[in-house]
Amino acid sequence: MAWQAGKVMVQETNMVHLRYEATLLADEVTQQIETRFQALNRLDTIIGNNDDTQWLSEQLRVNDALIAWFEGVIVVNATGRVVADWPAIGGRVGLETSGREHFGMLRGTRQPYVSEPFVGAVSGVQMVLVSVPRLNEEGEFIGLIGGIVSLSSGGLFDRLSKVRLGEKGYAAVATASGKVLYHPNKSLINSFVPSATFNPWLDLALDGWEGDSIGMLRDGQMALQSYAQVWPASWVVGLYLPIDQAQLPLSEFIYRLWWTWLTLAILMMPLMWWVLARVLTPLKHLEIQIGEVGVGQREQVALATTMEELQKVATTFNRVESERQLLVEHLQERQAFLDSVLNATPQGMFITNCGGAITYMNPTLLEMLGIDSAFQVEELLQHIHHEDRAGAKDMWRHSLKNGSDFVRQLRFMRSDSETYWLDFHARAVVLKRGGQALGWVGVVKNITERREREAIQRWEAEHDPLTGLLNRRGFERRLEEAFAEFKKTNTSSALLLFDLDHFKPINDQGGHALGDEMLRRVAQVVVLKVRRSDHVARQGGDEFGVLLSRCTLSQAEKIADTLRRAVSAVSVIHESKEHRVTMSIGVTTFNESDTNVADVLVRADVASYEAKNLGRDNIVVNVSSNDRDSSALFD
Repeated sequence: MAWQAGKVMVQETNMVHLRYEATLLADEVTQQIETRFQALNRLDTIIGNNDDTQWLSEQLRVNDALIAWFEGVIVVNATGRVVADWPAIGGRVGLETSGREHFGMLRGTRQPYVSEPFVGAVSGVQMVLVSVPRLNEEGEFIGLIGGIVSLSSGGLFDRLSKVRLGEKGYAAVATASGKVLYHPNKSLINSFVPSATFNPWLDLALDGWEGDSIGMLRDGQMALQSYAQVWPASWVVGLYLPIDQAQLPLSEFIYRLWWTWLTLAILMMPLMWWVLARVLTPLKHLEIQIGEVGVGQREQVALATTMEELQKVATTFNRVESERQLLVEHLQERQAFLDSVLNATPQGMFITNCGGAITYMNPTLLEMLGIDSAFQVEELLQHIHHEDRAGAKDMWRHSLKNGSDFVRQLRFMRSDSETYWLDFHARAVVLKRGGQALGWVGVVKNITERREREAIQRWEAEHDPLTGLLNRRGFERRLEEAFAEFKKTNTSSALLLFDLDHFKPINDQGGHALGDEMLRRVAQVVVLKVRRSDHVARQGGDEFGVLLSRCTLSQAEKIADTLRRAVSAVSVIHESKEHRVTMSIGVTTFNESDTNVADVLVRADVASYEAKNLGRDNIVVNVSSNDRDSSALFD
């Protein structure tokens, strides 16, 4: 117990210390960076917008107090060319830096920026470029002023080198891109930090997270870790303290405590054993008698002891046992009654546990599903129609999780290959007191006949009984759906409206039976000539409509001509006389100016009447309310 409690206390204490140290270090490095930003901004105020190399070099020389923070200073113009430097180094003035990372960042953000670390070509020392943008009075970018800072001697990490976290603890600094800037192990400087898989907390810190954690070091040790951000430079300061070092004082204390406790325990064990044996003898007798009550060998316990507490326990046990027996008898009566109700009910019923596993199905449900009581639940699920199975499972899981009623209609395929439509309604059984769920009770109805009647009624409501095509109601509903899709996705569809030319003589001479036969044949031909995704309707009499889904105007014209030619070949014979019909077809497409389906219908209807007025057996394309394409006519 001392070890477990001590570990938590030691860890919390060290975490607080690491967090405090990390924050202090990050604040100090932040101050170092901001001080250098301020020096460069003051220098920018002095030199202004001047790009003259000699004048700038003189200003850098006379303001050497401002640039004392840096190993060197450069001035870059708007095109990225170095126009002045201090101290002057041959070849640096005139150097192009427009392709460098820091130039692009400053030109884009116009904010002070610290570059990625680089190694000096002459000194071989790791450095960074601290730079600020040069802006004119209009706020336009005209270049930058950059100060070169050595990471080893520039004073940025003086405080980190003095941090002492025991023998193995240390502080380190890395860039947000993952490059090590400072580490006690010099060989790791300028290398990349371990991967996110190895140390996920460090990876979070590189993304801007600040906090404490426990993670693995490069050498495999587990360590306490604390991270703080140096926001102006996008750097991360990390402090690391191996756990074995943090717990070393506690280990020494526990080691001494262990031997003391062990000596006392060995000395006290015989005495404690004897005392416990004497005290627990009546309790042992009570245990034996309770066991005998449990197996029915006695009705009550009778304990001979002077211990008042055990006597109270025995009395309470006898009272509870008597009440339990009464409850068991009452429960058996209710169980028998419930079994009779479940077995006699004409509806299918089932019971599940809180996890959703079925524990009981009444005979009506077993007969309805065509299974026996040994049927496994997993097999039962496989008999649900594949289109309904996933949705039913998702809703059942949702009901189990939230306690809401499960109401679902689905198709069940019996073993005899017959498919039933079943209506499931299950509700959680919850105790009134405490609200504890005991399981679920469900009722299952066979609604196959009702679903079939509803399907027939829905079909009859939207289809023409003579031709089997859509009627006006069904056709307009599909027009509304296509128009809604057009408004949403700009997917155009085409509409053909036509009536039959020379149809009235067929009715007059051959009667309605001959006219109905001609209508059926025309319907069959139209359905065969259009695509399966298109919708064909008889809107009444000899008026027909075709909705061509996802169809361009040129495609619609070709289909219309195909229909015109195909229908003109259809004929019926009455009293040795052959009768034929033709079609006057109006063609249109959905337009952006259409406000509703009625606009499209009116436009197609006008084109159909114009085709009839032009002598029948024609096609007229009307693409807008004010612009009719009468040139698209077919004779």
